[in-house]
Amino acid sequence: MKNLFLALVICLGLNVTVPAQPILQKGGPSYTSFFDFQKTFPRVNEAWQRKDDTLQKQFAAKDLKWPAKYIYIRSFKYDSQLEVWVKNEINEPFRLFKTYKICALAGTLGPKRMEGDYQVPEGFYYINEFNPKSTYYLSLGLNYPNASDKILSDSIMPGSDIYIHGSCVTVGCIPITDKQIDELYILAAHAKDLGQDFIPVHIFPVKYDVPKSVDYLNNLAKDDPSLKKFARQLEGAFDYFEKYKQLPVVMIDDDGDYVVNNAPAIKSVLVKDAPVKIKAPVHHRTRTVTDLADAVLQWPQFPGGEAAFARYLDTLGKEMIEYLPRGINKAYVLVEFIVDKDGVPVNFKVIRGMKDEDFNEELITRMEKMPNWEPAILDKKPVAKKMMQTVTVEATVH
Repeated sequence: MKNLFLALVICLGLNVTVPAQPILQKGGPSYTSFFDFQKTFPRVNEAWQRKDDTLQKQFAAKDLKWPAKYIYIRSFKYDSQLEVWVKNEINEPFRLFKTYKICALAGTLGPKRMEGDYQVPEGFYYINEFNPKSTYYLSLGLNYPNASDKILSDSIMPGSDIYIHGSCVTVGCIPITDKQIDELYILAAHAKDLGQDFIPVHIFPVKYDVPKSVDYLNNLAKDDPSLKKFARQLEGAFDYFEKYKQLPVVMIDDDGDYVVNNAPAIKSVLVKDAPVKIKAPVHHRTRTVTDLADAVLQWPQFPGGEAAFARYLDTLGKEMIEYLPRGINKAYVLVEFIVDKDGVPVNFKVIRGMKDEDFNEELITRMEKMPNWEPAILDKKPVAKKMMQTVTVEATVH
């Protein structure tokens, strides 16, 4: 029963009534509250001085009681949004306080499954660390990997150190601006001070009530049954909260799957096959090449040499920025093609990097317009040679 109670506490972000315990520092002052202790750190104290009055005014403008006794955070990767919901009584519904824009997104939609994949996790977490000395200004740590991740992710290197933080940059976390993390850190510190030891953070791939977002997820998951299954599990929790404005009870079965208790019937198009969008056929530059050379005396040469090819790739990368899926600011795309014996580049194919079909189609269409090369040479004759090239597409984040 004790373990079941703790599981419900963590899942629902409940307050636990315990005697107030001072935080003691050997040889120094004692602090009667978690919030007072946090204010001993310069960044937190400065954030509190900047934001305390304006937060109280924002709460008053929305007829909310300050400070919030309970907060709930949910994030949407594709929509680049982080919502903060608040309430002061356990039985009352949550109310939306504010929505922050997420600055950048590493990776793509889908859960984090190993260290170094640059993925932002998806699933059900809680804040387990307040870091007032973060490299990224201020940060709130998440309990990744959770129980589901420990079953489904790489058993040796699942990854770690996932935070909501400032500085507006990311390598797999949830970044917001310094002004926004000032507010969120103060809100979370107050809630913890008032007894909410497990502040829930739910991370979803998309907002399931936004058709454009669901269409994007459907397109990404149509050939990936595991991603579709996972997205449906999360959708159950989203729909429960949308219906009741209370947190669902989320359990984890022996396979690591999320099970949402009393989830409403799933209503998005994820419950059925996504509608097929018929597009006009794209005719790419393809050839049947049978005499592909493995080793050559001279590799194919781009007109103008290596420096000219580097400039071409840089220009291509900048042109492709506008085709990046919403919420993604960087992509490394590995492209395979063949420089045929007459110097014509053909048979372009994206090998790794992006699952967005529209992006890949546009990239291939543009690369097919590159000028002819000087073909590879073997035994003093031109031969066909396979090439592999990474194209970097990176948007500047302000």
